[in-house]
Parts: sequence; structure tokens; C-alpha cells
Amino acid sequence: MRKLVLLAGMVLLAARPAHGQTAADSAAIRQTALDYIEGWYAGDHVRMARSLHPELAKRLVRTDPQSGASDIRDMGASELVMQTRRGGGSDTPAARQRKDVTILDIFEGTASVRVDAATWIDYMHIARANGRWQIVNVLWALRPEPRTP
Repeated sequence: MRKLVLLAGMVLLAARPAHGQTAADSAAIRQTALDYIEGWYAGDHVRMARSLHPELAKRLVRTDPQSGASDIRDMGASELVMQTRRGGGSDTPAARQRKDVTILDIFEGTASVRVDAATWIDYMHIARANGRWQIVNVLWALRPEPRTP
């Protein structure tokens, strides 16, 4: 009987939704990612700024094909907002603008999100800070150039 009660308790705890995994939170996380990528394509710096935490760390690992040495390119929120204000990706034709958002995981006030964009992929950490979901970290990679036969 004791095992049955323990098992029932475990089932009830497992069935309880974790905080931050509501439909409203999922929608807000998706909207944050869309504000980022659609803001970039539109050159809408207000929308971009809304999506970013002021302490954003956006990074790209680049490897020199000749030497094989890698370095990291860092960008903060203010630089990304400024680049967006200057036009961002507004020169990307609408037919090439990818903005596929996939929420990979949500736990409490954090989420991992993948955004497939025109020529790159972003892996984001989005956090709920002061009642709003904002992008805190981005690790991104360029898509390989298509090979020509």
C-alpha cells in the first residue's frame, strides 16, 4: 500500500505543469523571437530593442579556413539595435526571409529557442526578467554557402 501511495504521489507531481510552461508563456517566448528576427528584417530598431535584455551577449565562433584558428565575435544589445536602426536585414528580399521559430525547451523562467533565418541559425536563451521575456544569449552560425556543381 505504501508503494501505491508513493507511486500515486509521483504521478501527481509529474502531471503538474511546471511554472513558465503555460500557453501564454509559450506565445510570449515565440513573440520575443519574432520581434527579434522580424525587427531585423524590417529595420525596426524599436521592435529589436523590445526583444533584447540590455545585457545581451550574442556570439559567433569563426574559424579561419587557412589556419584553422577560431575566434569569437561578440555583440551586445546596443550594437545590435544600432545595426537594426541602420537598416538591419531590410535589404533581404521577402522571398529569402526565413523566420522559423522553434521552442526547444522551457523551464521556469528560462527557454531555449532556435531561429532559422535567411543565412544563419540563432540558438537563443530567453529569460523572464521583470515580467517580460527577453533574449539574454544568442549563439549563432552562418549557413554554409550552397555548392555549385
